[in-house]
Amino acid sequence: MLDRLYLPLLALAAVGAVALALVWPQGLGDRSPKPFGSEPLQRTAAMQAQMKRASDAAQRRASQGRDALRKAQGQALDPSQ
Repeated sequence: MLDRLYLPLLALAAVGAVALALVWPQGLGDRSPKPFGSEPLQRTAAMQAQMKRASDAAQRRASQGRDALRKAQGQALDPSQ
């Protein structure tokens, strides 16, 4: 008896979840169809600048690390340097 109520409600909830997933903004990705959603966060000018600064800083740190490693290896091979 309970299955006669439970299973149709469960199917209705599943259909509702799929319908909601079609229109609800998904994380930081692409914009949902109008009128839902807003400009994706990663496409704003401020976020683009912040991501570029973070990328540049990571590249600088990696470059400094590689330079330090080369220097340490060079000193290990030739202590007069």
